[in-house]
Amino acid sequence: MKNILAKVQRFMKSEDGPTAVEYAIMLALIIIVCLAAIQSVGTQANSAFQDIATDLQDARTGNVN
Repeated sequence: MKNILAKVQRFMKSEDGPTAVEYAIMLALIIIVCLAAIQSVGTQANSAFQDIATDLQDARTGNVN
């Protein structure tokens, strides 16, 4: 038990703990930005495909504008 406590105390005193937390926060922020970008691109792509599908349907039925 003392061995574990000593390791925890050594970890808390070292600079590795705060650095690891900073990297974890940066990683979380990067993931959030990436997910937002992917969602935006996905929405725009879906809209483009819907427009293409509508145009193809209109061309097939003869309702070309």
